[in-house]
Amino acid sequence: MQVLVRDNNVEQALRFLKKKLQREGVFREARLRERFEKPSEKRAREKAEGIRRVRKLARKKLERESGISAPKKARASGRQSGLE
Repeated sequence: MQVLVRDNNVEQALRFLKKKLQREGVFREARLRERFEKPSEKRAREKAEGIRRVRKLARKKLERESGISAPKKARASGRQSGLE
């Protein structure tokens, strides 16, 4: 993999490299290989990833067809309102 540094702008080249590595899945692969993953854990992870992928595709298809976006899930934040 090669990244060009233009005008001695190393920070920009580094950001570009990180983006390339992210797209390639290098960081994800490294994280998975940090420790041994039992075959049963691997099957369970791959099955969950597949389910997530199918749900995401179905959600995107529904959004495209209906033109209505699905409601976003409410996040439970640890913060309370500013009034005390």
